[in-house]
Amino acid sequence: MKIKELLLLSFLAGSAAVSAREVIDFNKGWAFRKAPATTDVMQAATVWNGRWDSVSVPHTWNAHDMQRNVNNFYEGTAYYKKTFDAPAEWNGKRIFLRFEGVGACAEVYVNGRLTGSHRGGYSAFACEISGELKAGARNEVVVKADNAARPDVIPVNHQLFGVYGGIYRPVQLIVAEPCHIAVTDHASSGVYITQRNVSRRSADVKIRVKLDNGSLRPVSLVLETLVSDAEGKTVAARRHEISLSAQGLQNYDTELRINKPHLWQGRRDPYLYRVTVRLTVDGRVVDECVQPLGLRHFEVVAGKGFYLNGERYLMYGVTRHQDRWGKGSALTKADHDEDLAAIMDVGATTIRLAHYQQSDYFYSRCDSLGLIVWAEIPFVNRVTGKEWENAHSQLRELIRQNFNHPSIYVWGLHNEVYHPHAYTAQLTQSLHDLAKTEDPDRYTASVNGYGTAEHPVNMNADIQGMNRYFGWYEKRIGDIVPWVEGLEKSYPDMPLMLTEYGADANLAHQTEFTGDALNWTKEFYPEQFQTKTHEYHWSVIARHPYIVASYLWNMFDFACPMWKRGGVAARNMKGLVTFDRKTKKDAYYWYKANWSEDPVLYMTERRNTDRETRVTRLTVYSNVGQPRVYLNGRELQGCKKGFTDVHYVFDDVTLVDGENVLRAVAADKQGNELSDEMTWHYSGEKRRTKADAASEKEHSGF
Repeated sequence: MKIKELLLLSFLAGSAAVSAREVIDFNKGWAFRKAPATTDVMQAATVWNGRWDSVSVPHTWNAHDMQRNVNNFYEGTAYYKKTFDAPAEWNGKRIFLRFEGVGACAEVYVNGRLTGSHRGGYSAFACEISGELKAGARNEVVVKADNAARPDVIPVNHQLFGVYGGIYRPVQLIVAEPCHIAVTDHASSGVYITQRNVSRRSADVKIRVKLDNGSLRPVSLVLETLVSDAEGKTVAARRHEISLSAQGLQNYDTELRINKPHLWQGRRDPYLYRVTVRLTVDGRVVDECVQPLGLRHFEVVAGKGFYLNGERYLMYGVTRHQDRWGKGSALTKADHDEDLAAIMDVGATTIRLAHYQQSDYFYSRCDSLGLIVWAEIPFVNRVTGKEWENAHSQLRELIRQNFNHPSIYVWGLHNEVYHPHAYTAQLTQSLHDLAKTEDPDRYTASVNGYGTAEHPVNMNADIQGMNRYFGWYEKRIGDIVPWVEGLEKSYPDMPLMLTEYGADANLAHQTEFTGDALNWTKEFYPEQFQTKTHEYHWSVIARHPYIVASYLWNMFDFACPMWKRGGVAARNMKGLVTFDRKTKKDAYYWYKANWSEDPVLYMTERRNTDRETRVTRLTVYSNVGQPRVYLNGRELQGCKKGFTDVHYVFDDVTLVDGENVLRAVAADKQGNELSDEMTWHYSGEKRRTKADAASEKEHSGF
């Protein structure tokens, strides 16, 4: 008897066979082995018996070599296997494996037979294993993973960031009834929520559900759709009796109106409803899916800014790479929460998740925290001419898998890809069209590193992003002003976002002498230059609403396995926080003082303890008014404002020989005293070159 016939008989047999789906954690008890690619995976896996390591998922084999070595890490194939017992009552069920992320290409075998494959290291994929599974017996799953760079899968190299190999995100085993909400629609939820005409008066919501009938005949079902508020009260509901065809996936739409909705207002009030889609037979639940609903309306207005629900919303933006020291990309929920805590603490209101799809848990937490999200695919750095199909596939997966996250406002199409220009422009146009077909209600964006509107690959998306590193990779820090003012004048109707800016900072590198440009090819990456870059650049951004949103690069240091710069192998050090998340750099507190509503009082250069000059300069960040600062118990005079209202500068601070204790004090609005203290040491003038002297002369700014 064929599998569909068995499924139909099971489904029609009665209440014992009718229940909601079961989602089983499938992360423990894996065996792992690195080995070259083979044409016969199962034969090789048998030969390797006894030579496997025990691991749990999430897992990556590059947690160390990709973070310590330059162009010397394992990229290629490795294998995972797991055995499990399938209960006899699974006979007649639909069984799926869902992988949230495998770096970067995967093949899945069940009991020796190929059941699924996937190309792309950051999106989820699901495969049905019902036909190969043995109910009431032991079963074996083998996964072949391969993170070797290849020209037909984006990203096509490891140049800007490393693609960690392994099953580095969670795996689920899904047990469903023959008729269920689709699991294999690009590994999406099978439920798609759109919202229109959103106001404080009402909101129109449409819920599309994709249903899958695994039997041979139509089946009568009831489709229920409910919207509940945060307290669990039903605010809208519909019920449809349907006859579900066995001929492929079927779409069913439900339209609802919610009166006087509680709007999703970003960080101020990230209010979430819940949408529940339920299938029943004779009152018994067959399947159920719950999705978030945040009712909101985004609008990007060229030359003016970003609007949320009709009101201008300040976009304080950071970017985030997902990897961390000693773990790579194999992260826990606690790791994601720690990152989000820092992002919230610094006062960010929006985040660019660069340069690839990130964990569903992270998007979900952004929903509940009120962070506005830029989501993108890993089409970066280089064009090969062979990535067309895969770029489309990964964009479709990104959109469908994250369609219901209210925090997402834009789909990123590419980042700094150029030659050949004609091909890249056409591919971007096609990706834009795909995104608008899949999701006409969100924006698209592409990102250029040249900073000119006239570049041949520009103007092929709703939003033009530009990455600019004035003073670091090009020109001088102050050249950001003529750049943005030139675009304002020439292209007033172009929605522009400054999608990357900043500079590296190695905390072991400290100096009092910083000019307005630093040669990034040198090995000295002082923290002070990063701080100075962010101080000035943010002050310019804050004065120019023409920059609709800005995203500093980066929130955290991350691995760059093809680089050795600034005295550290395989590291990009542009983060506000170190790779291990243990140390917040001075620039972190600059943004916290400017962005956060929490009181901030912070003196910079606390790591530059051995001072190079007797008469030096002190910078204090305070968002609670002008601070009082004491040097060795004596109050300093001559405080002046810097680039923004939270920026206070004391010139001509004269140190004594030996230890110098600095203490800053201020009071918040409630009268609570804040204080900060640090110690500098002085033991004589250091030798200075002519270049140092020139830098010192212009040290006070622009």
